[in-house]
This record gives sequence, C-alpha cells and structure tokens, in this order.
Amino acid sequence: MRKDVEIVIENTGQKLHVTPGLSLLEIAKIFDVKLNYRILGAMVNNQLKELDYEVYTPKTLRYIDITHPAGMRMYQRSLFFLLQKAVHDIIPGAKVRIEHSVSKGFYCELDGYETPIELPLVFNICDRMRELVAADLPFRRDKVLSADAIQLFKQQGYHDKAKLFETRPTLYTSIYYLSDMADHFFGSLVPSTGYLDVFDLVKYYDGMLLRIPKRFFPGEVEDLVIQNKMFEIFQEYKDWVNIIGVSSVGAVNQEIANEGASELIKISEALHEKKIAHIADRIYQRGNQVRLVLISGPSSSGKTTFSKRLSIQLKVNGMKPYTISLDNYFVDREKTPRDENGNYDFEALGALDVEYFNNNLLNLLNGERVEIPKFSFEQGKRFFDGTTLQIEPNGIIIIEGIHALNPQLTHLIPNSSKFKIYVSALTSLSFDGLNRIPTTDNRLIRRIVRDYRYRGYSAFETISRWESVRRGEDRNIFPFQEEADEMFNSALLYEFSVLRRFAEPILQEVPPTCYEFDEAQRLLKFLSYFTPISEKEVPPTSIIREFLGGSTFSYK
Repeated sequence: MRKDVEIVIENTGQKLHVTPGLSLLEIAKIFDVKLNYRILGAMVNNQLKELDYEVYTPKTLRYIDITHPAGMRMYQRSLFFLLQKAVHDIIPGAKVRIEHSVSKGFYCELDGYETPIELPLVFNICDRMRELVAADLPFRRDKVLSADAIQLFKQQGYHDKAKLFETRPTLYTSIYYLSDMADHFFGSLVPSTGYLDVFDLVKYYDGMLLRIPKRFFPGEVEDLVIQNKMFEIFQEYKDWVNIIGVSSVGAVNQEIANEGASELIKISEALHEKKIAHIADRIYQRGNQVRLVLISGPSSSGKTTFSKRLSIQLKVNGMKPYTISLDNYFVDREKTPRDENGNYDFEALGALDVEYFNNNLLNLLNGERVEIPKFSFEQGKRFFDGTTLQIEPNGIIIIEGIHALNPQLTHLIPNSSKFKIYVSALTSLSFDGLNRIPTTDNRLIRRIVRDYRYRGYSAFETISRWESVRRGEDRNIFPFQEEADEMFNSALLYEFSVLRRFAEPILQEVPPTCYEFDEAQRLLKFLSYFTPISEKEVPPTSIIREFLGGSTFSYK
C-alpha cells in the first residue's frame, strides 16, 4: 500500500496529503484551485512543470496563469506550434519562421513558399488555427534518443535544429507532438490547443504578424502598435547575419568548432564600428543644425559605451562632443513623485527638474557659460561645486538616459536641433524557425553579469528586480522608440558564447528555495546551448566590455 504524499499548495496556503501519481491538473481539480485566469502550469519546488507532471514525493506547488512571465512564455510557444501546424495543413511543405518581436506581436515569414503572402492566405491560416483550437488537440511530449531526434529533424527539413543538437551532445531530448507534427521547444507548452483561444493573425509587410493576448487582460489581444523603424532595424540585422551565414545558434557553434571564433568577433565588432560611424556621418551631414544628440534605450543595452564610441566618431568628423548627465538634474528628494505603492519613483520624468535642465541647454546652445549642478544621492539635494561648461562653435551636446527620446524632456529645444538615437540589444539569432531568442534575455544576462561584478548584486537580486525594470521600460522608454532618427542594435553574434563562462557560476548561486530559482535554471539551460569561447580577443572598446570588464572607457 502506497503512502500518501504531502504537498503544499502555495496559492491557497493548504498543506495536504494526496495519492502518489496524481498529475498537477488532477490535484488542481480535486482541491478546486482557482486563479484569476486559466491555470497553465505550476512551479513545483520553484521549477516550472507542465500540468501532466505527476507527483510522487513531497512537493510545494504554486500554480501559474498567463499573467506570470513563465505562463506567458508557455502560451507563446504553444501558439507558435499551433501556427506551424495550421501552415502545414494549408500549405504542405511550408514552414513558419518566427523572425522577431515587433508591434506587440511576432513577425513571421514562410520558408518553402515562394508566392507572396496575401490576405486570403493569412485568413485561411488563421481560420485553420481556430479550428485546431476548437478541436482541443493535446500537445504530447516524449523523450527520445537525441540521435533519433536529429534524424527526425533532418527528415523534416529542420536543419538549424539538427545542427544545434549536433553541436550540443546529449543522450536524450524531448519531442512534442501535435497530431501528425513533431517538434522540439526550449521550454514547456500548455496542455492542449483549447487553451489558445485568444490570438490573431494579420498580414504585416511581406509576412504575417501573430498577435498575442495582453498579459494582464488576456481576454484581449495586444494593441497593434506600428513600429516601422524597429522593424527596419531587425530586418537590416537579419539580412546581415544571413549574408555571413550565422543566423542560428547551431551555425555560431559550428563556426566556433571550425576555429572561426576570432573571425566572428572581428566581423561583429566591425559591423558595430561601421554603424556608429554611419550615425556620426549622418549627424555631421546636417551641418551646424544638430546641437543636441539624445540617446535612449532599455536597461543593459550598452547605451553608455555606445555614447563614448559615438563621441570618438564625431571627433573624427571634426566635431567636439560634450556629455551632460541627467543624474545632475534630479529634483530634491521631497519633490520626487511616488509610485502606486508610495515609494519614490526615480524613473518618472517628474523626478527630473525638466525646466531647469531646458534653461541650461538653451543657455549653453547660445554660447553662454553655465554652472552645471550636481546631485547628492545620499542627501537627496542639488548642490553646486563650481563646475561650469561652455560649448565651442563646433560643439555638440550628448545626453544619454531613459527619458532622452521623450519630447517633454527637451521641450524648449527646437526639433531641428536634435538628433535622437535608440539603442537596444535586438537579438537576431534564433535556435531555429520556431524557437527565437527574446531580446530581453540578452539584456538580462548582460545585467546579471554586470550587477554581480560591479554592483555587488547576486543573480537572485537582479532577477527579482527585473519585472520592475521591465515595467519602467514599458512606461518610460518603449513608447518613444519610434521617435528616433536612428536605431542601433548593440547585440553581438558571439556574446552569449563569451557571457556563458561569466554568467553560469553566478546563476548557479541562486538557491532552490526562492521563486527566482526557475528563472535562473531557465537561463542556465539557455546558455548551455552555446559553445563557450574566451573573451581575450574581445576588443577593449567593445560594448560587451561594459558588462564583462576590461574596457578602456571610464564608466564613473
């Protein structure tokens, strides 16, 4: 006779005993676990498991829905598989390629389909997706020998996937099945197609845009926000990686195995230098009209190093850049706005003395000498230490900060005098057609390494703050990215292979007793797919040096 298993359901605070072998879904039904939205999975001892996971030993369970980041990822992956199946049914032989996240959805193209994608085809694919949702077909998972999986991928034409598993030897791997289709996903799926009842598919440029639910209002699809400039920079980088033949992780690993790491580093850095020089040339070509360069971007996008490298290129063009820090223009602490929890909101535009800042800029651009304020973060007060600034006739002011593209920050300065730049790590690598690399993972891994090495924060602390960081970006940065005159992609093809050696030991310190454990394990698994390389050939002016160390730029 089997002894009952003790479980703790954190959502309800219950400590219970259940029959061994019950699935997470069965337990949720028996004990009537209810969330705000449909349960998609559960954290079991702080690690994500699918609802068919069976419990045989004591466990702590925390059920999640789509409002949890892991739940949203489950929903998105499952949608990708649903789309692939619908395309397979409508156009046998064609395959979906999820290119990148844009316009609050996912831009997709079709491989193996040479005819231009037109509206009737998009409607047919969308209708087929809805039929599959109505059929409530299960997503089944099975463990198979990796050698058999590689053979299956090759037979199905998934060459990027096969290449990846050939460069990362493991004995077994998981294969997911949806009716007659098989595929591999780098994370969990929802139980069945019936869970995917909120989505849309629309024609977008030369492909399609898969629209997803709003995370906190999942009964509605995300608003379609036109992001033409963002789309163009993604396409520019995608075309470039395709030309040099390294558009997937497997291709990068293969290049490293063939002793091509040094060349990969040189090419990636040369692309950055060429792009920065191009931006400096654009500024120079506008003559004396541009007096203010405004640089913004989300956390860990490499804005500071970009600003310093742009300054060098502007000097090459005979211009004299002056950098002004927005940190000097914080209002006194008692005037700082507060957030919904009553805490000081230092990321709000109202935390800056915008009027004083604008008046300083106007005086500087008129050639006057200005005493620049300083701010004491310890005392929460502005002070002056005699620092002055006067701009020479060939001078140009560089401002870098989260609000730089917000028109309100420099509302007294004519638009004709501004040149606005958006910087972000817009990863164009993918594992394969259906498994993309989120740009936020790129930035999070950079930040984990930097915070640990230079700010004394553990991976646990950085991960726990990340949701708050992302909310600030959604409020203060992303709404203004299309204001940019230029966009700069700070991602580097080789960086995950270099970051792996630095990030892994930091992530391994996250204890299994905390909620952040699952995210640390997810990132460790993600990094494990990259063949590691040494940082010794990374140049001292590289953007990645801002996070690794060894830069010849000063960041004080």
